Amino acid sequence: MKNILALLFTLVVMSSFAQIKMTGIVKDSIGSPLELANIIAINKESNTLESYAITDASGKYVISLGKNGTYSIQVSYIGLKSVDETVETKEVDIAKDFNMLSDNMLDAVELTYDMPVTIKGDTLIYNADSFKNGTERKLEDVLKKLPGVEITAEGKIEVEGKEVTKLMVNGKDFFDGDSKLATKNIPSNAVDKIQVLRNYAEVGQLSGVQNNQDNVAINIKLKEGKENFWFGDITGGGGVAPSPNDNLYLVQPKLFYYSPKYSINVIGDINNIGEVALTGRDIRNFGGGFRSPSASSGTSINLGDNGLGGLTNVGDAQTIESKLGAMNFSYSPNEALDLSGFLIYNANRLKTRQESFVRYTNPELGIPDEETVQTGREATNQGLAKLSASYKPNANNQLNYDVLGRISSDSEVQNEFSSVIGATNQIDEAKPFSINQNVNYYYTLNENNIFAFEAQHLIKDEDPFYNVIGLKDEDTFESTAISLGLDTNQINYDLNQERRIKSNQLDAKLDYYNILNSKSNINFTLGTILSNQKFNSNIFQFLDDGSFYDPTASLTDTEGNLLRNENDTEYNFSDVYLGFHYRLKTGKFTITPGFSVHAYGNKNTQFGDTYEDNFFRVLPDFETQIQFKKSESLTFRYNMQNSFTDVTSLAEGLVLNNYNSIQYGESQLQNALSHNLSLRYFSFNLFNYTNIFAFLNYNKNIDQVRSFTNFDNVIRTNTYFNSNFADESVSASGRIQRTYGKLRASMRVGLNYSKSNQFVQDVRSVNETFSQTYSPELSTNFREAPNVTLKYRYSVSDTKQGDNDTQFITNAPSVEFDAYIWKALTFRTDYSYTSQSSNVSDTQSYQTWNGSLSYRKDEDAKWEYQLKATNLLNIDSEVNNGSSNISVYSSETFILPRFITFRLTYTL
Repeated sequence: MKNILALLFTLVVMSSFAQIKMTGIVKDSIGSPLELANIIAINKESNTLESYAITDASGKYVISLGKNGTYSIQVSYIGLKSVDETVETKEVDIAKDFNMLSDNMLDAVELTYDMPVTIKGDTLIYNADSFKNGTERKLEDVLKKLPGVEITAEGKIEVEGKEVTKLMVNGKDFFDGDSKLATKNIPSNAVDKIQVLRNYAEVGQLSGVQNNQDNVAINIKLKEGKENFWFGDITGGGGVAPSPNDNLYLVQPKLFYYSPKYSINVIGDINNIGEVALTGRDIRNFGGGFRSPSASSGTSINLGDNGLGGLTNVGDAQTIESKLGAMNFSYSPNEALDLSGFLIYNANRLKTRQESFVRYTNPELGIPDEETVQTGREATNQGLAKLSASYKPNANNQLNYDVLGRISSDSEVQNEFSSVIGATNQIDEAKPFSINQNVNYYYTLNENNIFAFEAQHLIKDEDPFYNVIGLKDEDTFESTAISLGLDTNQINYDLNQERRIKSNQLDAKLDYYNILNSKSNINFTLGTILSNQKFNSNIFQFLDDGSFYDPTASLTDTEGNLLRNENDTEYNFSDVYLGFHYRLKTGKFTITPGFSVHAYGNKNTQFGDTYEDNFFRVLPDFETQIQFKKSESLTFRYNMQNSFTDVTSLAEGLVLNNYNSIQYGESQLQNALSHNLSLRYFSFNLFNYTNIFAFLNYNKNIDQVRSFTNFDNVIRTNTYFNSNFADESVSASGRIQRTYGKLRASMRVGLNYSKSNQFVQDVRSVNETFSQTYSPELSTNFREAPNVTLKYRYSVSDTKQGDNDTQFITNAPSVEFDAYIWKALTFRTDYSYTSQSSNVSDTQSYQTWNGSLSYRKDEDAKWEYQLKATNLLNIDSEVNNGSSNISVYSSETFILPRFITFRLTYTL
């Protein structure tokens, strides 16, 4: 494999040397250089776009051309007469300047091709067809080829290192809150332009008084002829699985309709081959476009997530059955009112298997090493529904309302054998639901005074249930059982826990902006967060005869108080704050100092006892942005943050996280204070298509909520306290990407150092971790020839846990190849090799290889036939090594076998 990768790398590099450079300067009629003039080169023989460039501040350009060819060079600039000249290349570089005249002097020259990339203010516009070679099928295939744009492993879109927060199609929201549905489903042949909206302001009235440099949106412009007609595709397929009793199936309708007044998008997916449109984790993280009004106030309160957070990643399952039904709509009955929303139903069925070995790094703890074999079945049924309304009667008024409902029914059955505990059968179930409402009103009194009101209300109800049967094969659980008060005269323990967590939170603020002059404004904020959480839980036992037994625990807390097997806790939190910010633009600088004054109130009541804590705090923040030029900036930020925990950390009764993980809370927990500093740089050079972004972050936590952990064999018991020892972390990341003609090279680097304090068996130790990741990438973007992407990931993680040093090294080369053959066949394949080594275990590795071959008569054909194979090497499992704060582990996760399917796609 190494020889193949070396050969591909050689071919890619040789292709870059088969071109010559054409350079020069573009000037106007009086000889002044023109910045952002567009130059494109058309190959006259094939009538295709060969190369393109944009001039820099000095009017310079450089384009790559093939040797011994004839090209039409077209130069354009807004307001000036376009130039169209023919250039013949030999085998040496060419120097050629261009002079442009006023547009009214001569007849216009009609440009043959759109410029691949143009910039208008804060908007980058990519012409999608300029980056296609015929192998693309979905939007993500096009986005991957755009300079400055990246699709993450989770399917999210990043532009210049920033996650895209909103994706629209023809200006209408597309499943607001998640870009994955768009990248995986919108057909590439429907895409005309991709508009990247930097410094995106959701509310136009606030665009001049807020800093929006972190906000990036994308608008997909459809091709002419796609409006007022249904478009999309329907795919069906099947195959034979390795098991003789299972057949593979796939049905994926993806239909879209857009008109000036309304749009409808319908996405369906039913399959058992592992191609999951949305995972359970995706649904849980689907925010629906909601943003907390208090996000920048300096207060952070965690309401917790008590659903089945441990659901398996679908890539780590042996069998997968998935169903998805999603519908998105928008309707504009008149120019003032916009209605939109979506419905999503998602269901997954998984079978899993994992084998692990855990070695505890500190022998003084007396914790035995443990081998486990886990097999499980998971079922998730999740529903989401959102309705939005936006009313803009005029430029000075805007009223928005959103409501998002979420409901799910999740279950997990797991059989586990532990070399220490023995065999157990476990069941986790949860049926949580939530309703989130948002009301925003923006009013411009006059050119100097703007008011903004934002309010969000959340209701959440969670009811996780846990059951474990077993634990009697070994003596290791006996002391824990006695401490919990269980009846030990049983063949097996049948241990259960019911929990109910109800959360109710209001988050609201009123902003007043006063524009002092064209360079500065002030902002006053009056806001509040009101939160109420109720937590009830109960640990009980079923005896061998089926009767119910309510045990009484004999465990005590750190102060010797007897702990209960149940909880009845109510937690009320309030924050009323007043904020002030001053924003000043001077030259290249935008400076925004500010602070907020908070009046906090905490009250929790447990079994008739009440603990209260009320206090004031001033939280400063500061931001400075240096705009070197339109596409280059440096931003520094500092803010102080107060973080508050959720009710489960305050509840003093016992809670089973798992049979081997028990916790109890501390009613008098205080808030944690943190200092956060960040430095961000980005540059997008259109002259040489060099894209750079870099981040540097520092975080220091004071009074951090930490846990005391005590072990009884492998059974751990945790409680919480405010640590007097600060935890710190420093992280740096960045990427540089540059295009050389048809070749694009990039390097991503990530560095992270963290220092944290842990407390195990009443002993404090300091854990220090330093991790490094380097990811070079080289890819081609030919229109006619096959394209190759070569990637390599090298990561090193060094962890010092007390007196123990652990190092893990990962080497992961990969290659992607796609070819468009005879204008009819599309061949795509990808291969990756991952090797993991450490100083505490043997080197382990695994490989993945997938491929597909598609046929369609031509690009406009209605029917396409595809043969697709996944896991061609039929690898049984993937391996993973790592470490926690007290142990190192090695795990083997069993995955889907080789699948070969035949698919038929009909395009509307």
